Amino acid sequence: MDKSKKQTFSSVLSINPYNNSYYSGVSNRLALEESPAYAKDQFAISFLNTKSFITTTVDISKNIPEEDVYDALENKVYEELALDMAVEYHVQFIEAPMTDENNRFYHVFVVDPLTMEEEFAASVEKVKYIDQIVPVPLLLKSLYQREIIDESGVHAFLYFQENDAFFTLYQDQEFIYTKSLKFSFKQMHERFCELLGEQVDLKMFVQLLAEEGLSASNTDYQKHLIKLFGEIFLHINDVLTYAKRAFDIEKIDNVYIGSQIGAISGLDEYSQTYLGLTSKPFDFDYGFETEAWYVDQIHALMQLYAQMSAAERYECNFTIYHRPPPFLKRKSGQLIATIAASAVIALAYPVTYWSMDYAESVHTQLLTKKYNELHSIKVTREATIKLKLAEKDRVQKLLDAEKSEFDARKETLAKIRDVKVNYPMKAKALTAFTADFNKYGVNLDKITYTEKEKEGKAFTFYLTATHDKRITALLEYLTKAKTDKYRFTIEKITYNAENARYYSELKAVLR
Repeated sequence: MDKSKKQTFSSVLSINPYNNSYYSGVSNRLALEESPAYAKDQFAISFLNTKSFITTTVDISKNIPEEDVYDALENKVYEELALDMAVEYHVQFIEAPMTDENNRFYHVFVVDPLTMEEEFAASVEKVKYIDQIVPVPLLLKSLYQREIIDESGVHAFLYFQENDAFFTLYQDQEFIYTKSLKFSFKQMHERFCELLGEQVDLKMFVQLLAEEGLSASNTDYQKHLIKLFGEIFLHINDVLTYAKRAFDIEKIDNVYIGSQIGAISGLDEYSQTYLGLTSKPFDFDYGFETEAWYVDQIHALMQLYAQMSAAERYECNFTIYHRPPPFLKRKSGQLIATIAASAVIALAYPVTYWSMDYAESVHTQLLTKKYNELHSIKVTREATIKLKLAEKDRVQKLLDAEKSEFDARKETLAKIRDVKVNYPMKAKALTAFTADFNKYGVNLDKITYTEKEKEGKAFTFYLTATHDKRITALLEYLTKAKTDKYRFTIEKITYNAENARYYSELKAVLR
């Protein structure tokens, strides 16, 4: 970023590497870039989702010299987070707005190097360089610096994305805490399908949230959406409770809720019910002009963040995709300049062949040195990948074992629940039906009970009576009194002349 500060850019390209979306900003006008490409006068900025990094707060002594702060923080982070010493993690930090007599506090962000390579590979292939990569919660600083939010106090931000969702706290316009929530749109979709008992398309689910919110016209969808968002806000309430206790916060002044698809209708009521807070939309007027009906807030925040000066923003840059230095500062440029100078001298002095031989020797030495450096890096990375794959296999085995144990326990609990819940329910229902049969003088020969996926839970009563009117009177009573709980069907009433009795099968399906 130091290089880019000295350079003037005519446009800003904001990059979302998680859904491969790009927006170009020129003179406060935003436009969607369908085919982004490298441009020398274009400043490229991107972000890291909260689940892509580890963050914590650490303290170090005030007596540590400024030039040793980074090393002291890095050593402490490796120790406190128990990081693998064989892996060279990317570590960035910002000073926290709290202190005591002996210590300074820092918010530290840690990223696995493989995460950077995997998440930004597609974007770098298109645009070559990314000048700045910022943890997503730090982008919110621009809202305060540009006075889009001009109040102080404690503000909570909730934002749902396709691959992640984050909760962030700012106090007195400074970042203090963030956490990745376990309810991205993909995770919501999986849970919704689980509650619904059938698979629906992810795009249809996201469209349902964008257009109808929690007031879905389909009653089954609405019922399960209400249960889903009840679980989401209970989880958010747990996170909020922890944050308030950890940072000694008495109350939250404002909570802003939004998503990459825009406002989701009905979330205000959940904020009030589960959090006890009145929410505001996470949808701000940034002063950008655009033809799109809605621009993802993260893109708008990146565009705003890129316009800020270094003194206004948090200097926390994880990019490893730097622009090359000016030509004459590169080794290749210096080599070419040396050769050119040698050629000029050769024209003036009778040492042409010696100069060319010397230049070639220098070239060979530089290339040999470069090859040795690259080979060393290659060997180190291959070893790191091998260790990661071995660790992945070990963890996968543990995960498979835990899943097997979980499935076994789940099956046992289901059986226990069936005994405790369904049996008393069936007994109570049979008692009520028996009273009705006696009331109308209808006898019961046999009862069967079935549970089928399409029909549901159903009783079949084999009835007998001395007169068919007793059975029809019973059916008339049941269809009036119990249709809110059961769906009744009876196909026919037959007469047995030998014993002068009427017979019929009555089916009661639980709604």
